[in-house]
Amino acid sequence: MLPADTLDAAQSLLALLETRRLTLATAESCTGGLIAAALTAIPGSSAVVTRGYVTYSNEAKAGMLGIPIGVIEGYGAVSDTVARRMAEGALQASGAGIAVSCTGIAGPGGATPGKPVGLVHMAAAHRDGRTLAIRSVFPGDRAAVRAATVAEVLALARTLAG
Repeated sequence: MLPADTLDAAQSLLALLETRRLTLATAESCTGGLIAAALTAIPGSSAVVTRGYVTYSNEAKAGMLGIPIGVIEGYGAVSDTVARRMAEGALQASGAGIAVSCTGIAGPGGATPGKPVGLVHMAAAHRDGRTLAIRSVFPGDRAAVRAATVAEVLALARTLAG
């Protein structure tokens, strides 16, 4: 399902988080749970991974992560602001040490002016108050965009965990 190097990155992240005594939660839209799947494919991941939120709809983002609908409608579900709010909401709701998020347009449809297929906003929030966010436009089909998003989110979490 996911490339071996992505699973290696997941294993490396889990080891780092365990060393740092940090737990992790995920908040996913365009990946539909693939980040959590990559992490939980690793034996022993339950020592680090606390929970995952698949918030594909705006209502789920609001209800599960506490993002006001007005914020989602104002900035758009695929935005830096919503990605940050997703990570911060998952952090608060889960009590984890770090939470990661992604929201994007995996395709083949869904593009709008200024928001092409492959656009993904990703974020990672730390319980110490730091939040990192990045924006990427990944090439390829739906599977390629989702796989690239998983890899990028794992790298972002690793950067935040230090």
